Amino acid sequence: MRGRPRTIAAMTRKPAPAPRLPLKEEAIRPTFRRERAAMKRGIWPIAGCDEAGRGPLAGPVVAAAVILDPSRIPRGLNDSKKLTHEEREKLYAKICATAEVAVAFGSTERIDKDNILRASLWALARAVAALPVKPQLVFVDGRDRIDVACDCQAVISGDALVLSIAAASIVAKVTRDRLMMRVGAEYPGYGFERHMGYSVPEHFAALEKLGPTVHHRRSFAPVALAHAAQETCGTAIPSGPAIPESLLPL
Repeated sequence: MRGRPRTIAAMTRKPAPAPRLPLKEEAIRPTFRRERAAMKRGIWPIAGCDEAGRGPLAGPVVAAAVILDPSRIPRGLNDSKKLTHEEREKLYAKICATAEVAVAFGSTERIDKDNILRASLWALARAVAALPVKPQLVFVDGRDRIDVACDCQAVISGDALVLSIAAASIVAKVTRDRLMMRVGAEYPGYGFERHMGYSVPEHFAALEKLGPTVHHRRSFAPVALAHAAQETCGTAIPSGPAIPESLLPL
C-alpha cells in the first residue's frame, strides 16, 4: 500500500483562502540615502533639481535647484504633488531659510520655439548654474540628464525618492503657483489663480469665451485651436506685458 486512503472529509475539505493583499501600497517617501552615499565618497555639495509646469496651457515652466544642509533638513519634505498648498508654503519657507536655492524659468516663447522638454531642461540647467555654491553632483528628476558643469544623475520619480529633488519640487511648485496667481489678477476671468494654467473645464471655457492671452503656449493644441478661431472671427488677443525670461526672485 502507498499509504492510508484519504477520508471523505479530507477529500471534501475546502482549500485555505488566499491571503488578502493590502488595499493600499506602503507610502514611499524620499530619503537622503543617495546624498549620504555620495558624501561618504567625498562628494559635496550635492544639488537636487526639479521643474513645475510642463503640462499647463499657459505660463512658463519653472525650475528649481536646492542644496540641502545635512544638519538642517526640514521635516516633512515630500514630492510637492503629495502635499497640500499650506504644507508646501510652510516647507518652502523652511527650505529657503536653511538651504542654498536658485530658481529659473523658461518663457512661453522659449517653450513654443524649442518645445516643452527642451525648455524644461534648459531652465533646470540654468537654475543649477545660478546656485551660489557650485555643486559637484546634481540629481535631476526624470530620465534626462541636464547640461551642467559637474556630474549629473537622472532619477525617474526622483521627487518621490531623493530628498534634495523633493525640496526642489516644492520650491518650483510654490514659485510657479505664486506667479500664476499674479497672472490671474492681471487677466480676470481665466481662473489662473485656481488652475495655474492647467487643462481643466474652467480654462477651456475661458479660452473659448475670451481667447488666448500672451501667456498661453501657442504650440499646445487647445491654444492653437483658440488662436485659429480668434483669427477667423477677427478678435484681438488680450494683451499685456509678457513675463521676461530671467531668474525669478525668491
